[in-house]
Amino acid sequence: MTAIATSIVVCSRTASPRTRATTRVKELPMFIRNNWYVAAWPHELTNDKPLARTLLGEPVVLYRQADGRAVALEDRCCHRSLPLSNGQLLADRIQCGYHGLEYDCSGKCVKIPDQPLVPPAARVRSYPIVERDQVVWIWMGEAEQAAPEKIVPYPWHNPDSGWAHRKQRYTIACNWELMNDNLMDLSHLGYVHKRTIGGNPEIHVNADMKVTRGEGTVKAVRWMLDSTPPPTYTKAVPTLGERVDRWQEIEFFTGLIRIYTGAVNVGQGAQQGNRDGGFGLRIFDGITPETETTMHYFWSAAHCFDIDNPATADLVYDQIDTTFQEDRQILEWQQSRMNADAPRWIDIRGDVAGIQVRRMIRERLAAEAGERQVLAV
Repeated sequence: MTAIATSIVVCSRTASPRTRATTRVKELPMFIRNNWYVAAWPHELTNDKPLARTLLGEPVVLYRQADGRAVALEDRCCHRSLPLSNGQLLADRIQCGYHGLEYDCSGKCVKIPDQPLVPPAARVRSYPIVERDQVVWIWMGEAEQAAPEKIVPYPWHNPDSGWAHRKQRYTIACNWELMNDNLMDLSHLGYVHKRTIGGNPEIHVNADMKVTRGEGTVKAVRWMLDSTPPPTYTKAVPTLGERVDRWQEIEFFTGLIRIYTGAVNVGQGAQQGNRDGGFGLRIFDGITPETETTMHYFWSAAHCFDIDNPATADLVYDQIDTTFQEDRQILEWQQSRMNADAPRWIDIRGDVAGIQVRRMIRERLAAEAGERQVLAV
């Protein structure tokens, strides 16, 4: 049974499937634009070569100025539309590779080689960009709303956090909401990731689960008490016993899902906060739409055990990379089927968090469009 209040949703193990209505009152925009999204990892941006990236359907060029500050501009010369990413960087300017027009970090054209005057209209769009917690964030909407304090914090990337991490990025051929569904319902772990973080499917589908909805966020907490640890956990932490208490905490924010998962020996008091000495993993899931049917997936895996041992970091990274490549295949298979045939879905118990996420997204899309939307989910 599912009980829904204004700010909280609580789901029990007995919730039953229901069919989802797929009709909309009015077509909504494809993407939420007034939001911070991951544009790149810091190491991807340099001051000697521009980076081309499509974000929310818009071509963007990213680079660093001579002092290291990140810049994001529309990837188009205002003269004849050659992508600026095909040009070159000249100190703090980017030069078009066609006729040599030069732009500053605000998107203003400051030089046209064959004439002394630059028309006021000679400019391209610039995007607010912030580097924080070893992430390059971009705001694709109204610039005046781009308050840095709206960026979701992620302190576990920082050197003094007590966590060691590694990063990766994939382009995945699926709509970004399929990734939200995947991460908000981890009952799939026992079927898709048996070799790594999954284990016994029955443990996952019968997990105790609570889903809460707050301002701009949905959180799912799952407990698998007195269960068998999965292969990744025992490889990384050999001191884990044959029975563990296991948790999964999943927090959705538009463009980012934070996951904290792990296990300690059974009876240690994990539910009361005693999680020392076990397996602890924090996953950063940066989910940035590229197009309607493709997305950028920026992920990092941070562990809190044996953090000074490179071999442990290698093991954790390899296990999680294997896991996410399995997810990637599932998501691309889904999208391929959806491209050929409009989805006809039912909802099951494990979807309760994902349904709340989809509802929240549509509320935000409707708000940005200035419309009242009757929700079908």
